[in-house]
Amino acid sequence: MENAHHVVEHESPKESRFDGLTVEGAIIKFFASLLTSLSLGLLYPVAVVWKENWETKHTVIDGKRLRFTGTVAGMYGLWFKIWFLGIITLTIYFWFAASKVRKWKVNHTHFD
Repeated sequence: MENAHHVVEHESPKESRFDGLTVEGAIIKFFASLLTSLSLGLLYPVAVVWKENWETKHTVIDGKRLRFTGTVAGMYGLWFKIWFLGIITLTIYFWFAASKVRKWKVNHTHFD
């Protein structure tokens, strides 16, 4: 019995953690918001990719670091599609925008 307990005690579970600095994250979020605001939303895709790159670079799940493969060009494609369909549907499509952006982020997030 003691031997079995000993083995469990020394097994190291794969850890999950976020190792980004709070100050660094706050600065990135501030400048991403500022960039988006000053450009009236035109640079929102740049801000999304920048923030997502930073967050995944500092995230470890089950001992594996995440990597974000989305590009600014890819996000612009989605962003223009959202705006185009939003205008055509008289803003109804905008209700789905946050979900579409989240799906895009998840589809471009992988284990390193």
